[in-house]
Amino acid sequence: MELATGLIGIGAGIAIGFAALGSGIGQGIAASAAAGATAENESLLAKMLVFAVLPETQAIYGFVISILLLFVFGQ
Repeated sequence: MELATGLIGIGAGIAIGFAALGSGIGQGIAASAAAGATAENESLLAKMLVFAVLPETQAIYGFVISILLLFVFGQ
């Protein structure tokens, strides 16, 4: 039983860790492209802001999976 609880904890940590890592990389790429596009055409600021924030949803999904692992299966 203790092994299962430990593995669930490790799985939850991996889920949020990789989701946050991927989200950070994607957000960095999108934000740098958005900054370049906005520098050329200032009317694109609102659209580029949405695309710069969009990869953050990946971290939220990882967080939801880790919460489900801990509270549903962790008992």
